[in-house]
Amino acid sequence: MKRIADLRVSPVCLGGNVFGWTADSAASEQILDAYADAGQDFIDTADAYSAWVPGHSGGESESLIGGWLRKRRLRDRMVIATKVGKHPSRRGLRPANLRVCLDGSRRRLGVETIDLYYAHSDDAHVPVAEWVGAFDAMIADGAIRHYGLSNFSAERTTEVLEVAKAEGLAAPVVLQPQYHLVHRSEVEAGGLAELAAANGLAIVPYYGLAAGFLTGKYRADEPMHGARAARVKHWANAEGFAVVDAVVDIANDLDVEPATVALAWLRQQPGVTAPIASVSTVEQLPAVLAAGELKLTRGQLNRLNKVSAPFA
Repeated sequence: MKRIADLRVSPVCLGGNVFGWTADSAASEQILDAYADAGQDFIDTADAYSAWVPGHSGGESESLIGGWLRKRRLRDRMVIATKVGKHPSRRGLRPANLRVCLDGSRRRLGVETIDLYYAHSDDAHVPVAEWVGAFDAMIADGAIRHYGLSNFSAERTTEVLEVAKAEGLAAPVVLQPQYHLVHRSEVEAGGLAELAAANGLAIVPYYGLAAGFLTGKYRADEPMHGARAARVKHWANAEGFAVVDAVVDIANDLDVEPATVALAWLRQQPGVTAPIASVSTVEQLPAVLAAGELKLTRGQLNRLNKVSAPFA
């Protein structure tokens, strides 16, 4: 178990972006059941999930998680993270919008207090002090325990930290960037890892499996298909498939799934508290959970670092 501020969390966070999308309600509950029954406790979602699906309006994932929490009576055991600012009808970080969205998320999740509440993306149109002040008030009211920043640059994260300190407001405790073997530059070269280390911020990266690309399901000599194929096409090149080949080779050597290797690499990166990974079927979950135990050797890490260098 690792910590985000005063929260103890499992080494792999279960992503809820697929709930109500590639995993229907029954499959979603099976996945959540299996995750909890394995002793895990960290679930991530957003009010925007899954607004991109025809007929959906956003909030479907939160509603499924909330219904499951009530059914299983596990609220006190689970750490629940959700996000605000990218719902298609309620975008941005205006304080009035944040309050409305917060109330909606709490209602759908069926919780009085959200453990981690992320600003889902930056909003250059609202002064930092205004929306940081809104998060500070949420903490004071007991509506959230902590807040974090998702998809923020190092420069803007620094500004948020400086404003919070200058104004005497609560500061973020966690960053949620995209980070995986075929997308390293934002965290490494972009300065987020260094910034997080200097300020005691946890890193909980999303897309830990690059939307399934790093599971080995897509190969260079095969056509790409599936609900998320369009999201991985920009990695489907010689450099990207070289990374997949290395992940698959190491997985074969260790007799584990490629997903386990890809997430284990991410979990062993400096500052990473818990990578986020989602699964569409309960059968895919064991490979994800195994990453919480697997420790790659220095040689295996070096091989993956070298082959993924074009993405660093």
